[in-house]
Amino acid sequence: MIASTFHPKNMKKQFLNLLGVCCFLLASNTYAQNYAAIDDAIKNYPKSFSSPEKFAEKIKADFTTDEEKARAIFTWIALNIRYDLKAFQSQSRNPKVAFSFSSEQERLQKEMQFRRDGAAQLLKTKKGVCQDYTALFHTVSELCGIKCMTILGTSKTSLNHIGKMPLAKDHAWNAVRVGEKWRFIDVTWASGMMNLESGKMLQEFNDAYFFTPPSLFFLNHFPDDKRQLMTDKTAEDFAALPLYYGSYLKSGYEFLSPEQGIFSIKETDNIHFSIANLPENQQVAYVFSNEGQGHLVEVKREGELTNFDIPITKRNRGFLTIFINNQSVAAYKIVP
Repeated sequence: MIASTFHPKNMKKQFLNLLGVCCFLLASNTYAQNYAAIDDAIKNYPKSFSSPEKFAEKIKADFTTDEEKARAIFTWIALNIRYDLKAFQSQSRNPKVAFSFSSEQERLQKEMQFRRDGAAQLLKTKKGVCQDYTALFHTVSELCGIKCMTILGTSKTSLNHIGKMPLAKDHAWNAVRVGEKWRFIDVTWASGMMNLESGKMLQEFNDAYFFTPPSLFFLNHFPDDKRQLMTDKTAEDFAALPLYYGSYLKSGYEFLSPEQGIFSIKETDNIHFSIANLPENQQVAYVFSNEGQGHLVEVKREGELTNFDIPITKRNRGFLTIFINNQSVAAYKIVP
């Protein structure tokens, strides 16, 4: 995901267009079970495997259930594979066709072979982009007997994505079937984030995109095949969302309002915010991108709710970003 902190002197840098495609968001330990024992075991694993088959053999020897295996595969990949920003930039300039086919059977065969070749290559280089991460996770999961699919779609990771329909087709993630349910996984975003100020990738394990609830996953993922949403939300709903940062989704609190991501200065002069389960003594601030300076807000607490208002004037343009304890949590678009 994108990492951003509240430094008023550097706000112009913080409102550059954020790198979105196949990048790095987010999310929340609040919704995950306690997988500490599995994660600790994986931290003692070898840092490399010679093949997907060797990787799967190790997983099957140490873990029993599909859930345990899926978590172990997820954690190892997130801890040991690095995002290849140069490869992503080169691929964006020179997109390549993966393979061609003349029948559905041939497509399935070539798709599996393409995925397995990508998984093997990623284990050698230990650097890749989202389709490489998903290929490795998919391949090893299948070798472990877990039903898995790779999902292609659109990510919401840039300020400029607020209000745009999900047509980019710029990201890939996985879903695994455990018990009677399909569960979402984004191992690419679990591996780290891009620091906005330095432009460099930061390796930082974020396990909230393991078995992420569909309602949360939807905030930043929209599949090409709408049947893979696992929620009744629409493309229009996705476009209208604010931009939610990783700091928000791994926090455990919830923005109840506003739900929309775009505000017109002709239609409103004040935005009301209501947050559930925000811990006490949290510093809340905001900044408009055209001003370049931050403002602290005075919050009002009513039980488990924290409320505050932000005024909008005719001078405000661009984007409004909310910061909690110096971390960007959500952004909104301000239009004339």
